[in-house]
Amino acid sequence: MTVFILVAGAFTGPYVWRDTAARLTAEGAEVRTVALTGLGGRPAGPGEAVDLETHIADVLAVIDSVAVEGGGDIVLVGHDYGIHPALGAADRRPRSVARVVHLDSGMPRDGVPALAAVPDQRLREQLTEGGKGSGGVRGGQAGELPPPARDAWSRWGSTAGLSETQLDGLTALAAPQPLGTLLQPLRLTGAVAAVPVTGVLCTGNGPGIELVQLMVDLGEPAIQALADPRVTFFELPTGHWPMLSCPAELAEVLAEAAAGRGHRLKPAGGAEPPPHLRPFLLDVPERPRERTGNTDLYLPEGPGPHPAVVFVHGGPVPAGARPTPRDWPTCTGYARYIAGHGAVAATVDHRLHAFTDYDLAAEDVAAAVQRVRADPRVDADRIALWFFSGGGPLTANWLAAPPVWLRCLAANYPIMAPLPSWGVADARFHPVRAVAGAGELPIVLVRAGREMAEIAATVEEFLAAARRCGADVEVVDVPEGRHGFETLGPTDEARDAVRRAVEAVLARLTA
Repeated sequence: MTVFILVAGAFTGPYVWRDTAARLTAEGAEVRTVALTGLGGRPAGPGEAVDLETHIADVLAVIDSVAVEGGGDIVLVGHDYGIHPALGAADRRPRSVARVVHLDSGMPRDGVPALAAVPDQRLREQLTEGGKGSGGVRGGQAGELPPPARDAWSRWGSTAGLSETQLDGLTALAAPQPLGTLLQPLRLTGAVAAVPVTGVLCTGNGPGIELVQLMVDLGEPAIQALADPRVTFFELPTGHWPMLSCPAELAEVLAEAAAGRGHRLKPAGGAEPPPHLRPFLLDVPERPRERTGNTDLYLPEGPGPHPAVVFVHGGPVPAGARPTPRDWPTCTGYARYIAGHGAVAATVDHRLHAFTDYDLAAEDVAAAVQRVRADPRVDADRIALWFFSGGGPLTANWLAAPPVWLRCLAANYPIMAPLPSWGVADARFHPVRAVAGAGELPIVLVRAGREMAEIAATVEEFLAAARRCGADVEVVDVPEGRHGFETLGPTDEARDAVRRAVEAVLARLTA
């Protein structure tokens, strides 16, 4: 028999598992829900400092009770913050735990506190910088963080899929989070690495399997372990609280995970090049290229000055990735193609190495644009900016207040609103909010028909906002195209989409 031990996330307790637990039990499994101290378990004693070690002990007590009773295979499920005490306990009882399930949670590491996984960047900074006695936080490390107000749960994860009644219930039953549980570093010996793992990704809150595979392909060191054959994945098309929004589907996924099923990622460095390094779908000749700092210029025939297109890659891209994005076939292919049609093309390497780096990337892009405009071979009054994928949030500043020299803004399969789990609250990186300021700026958006669901939702949200404000948007559809279609499938449809997009940008650039 499988014994599921369920550990709830921040501010919540065993009650959130009620419906999921009932469905698992009906299928013949045994279910234990962990009552963490101060969060549905025993109340903290007078002056007691409840920290992560306290909650690890709570989980260990349940694991040990199952072992004493001669129970079956333990599947330890940690949601949100709950993965931290779950992993801490599994590290100390690796032979007792058959599998650990990360339910819409991060990848905790030894020596890192749970606070690092909190999506709200402002709250992380407040607590890290010593604001523990202000802003509603009570009492220092032994104190508590009050639960979110009803309209503030989205700061902790997407509420997609929750009914008004469920949101009311979540708010009514929430408890203060003992602050020490977020601030005390997790200590792991490494023993838990031997335990099989399943990740359940809620695509209404963060990346799905395809996007995680893309990060593995890019060589992100922190996630290479996810391509281990003992690691499996499932997706749920919902927000951050699937045990409330889709308990039946979650129970089914947990049962499948317990059986060792699920999607397995492909490791990086295989015989075939990763998708982003495969050849560009058009056969474009080499062009003269000049490299200065983080910027490459591809020059057309003639003395100029010429209009220019600046290409901005997506990400995050690991800092050590080689080749760097400006040498990826998509960037070089578009740049050569544009230069062959009479415009200067510029490709830029920027510092979007993590979701917290959008401000650094924005500085790099702005500086590169300034350098390009200052080049005497460039017509400084005729510039287009072309963004890709995770570079989409960088469009927001340009949309909010377009300079007069910006003649067109283009975006291929872009992320047009930061995913909730990223914790990017800065309005400078929310194109959906910024498009109302675009005015008459022409926008060319290349939309992949087989886009990842979590990204497609941001594109549709952006287009709806653009329609409301009357923005000038031309959509170039690639019905069978996938994210990064320029190197994934050299189909006639994809080639035609590239040509149409380039034609649309150049027409606006030279008008």
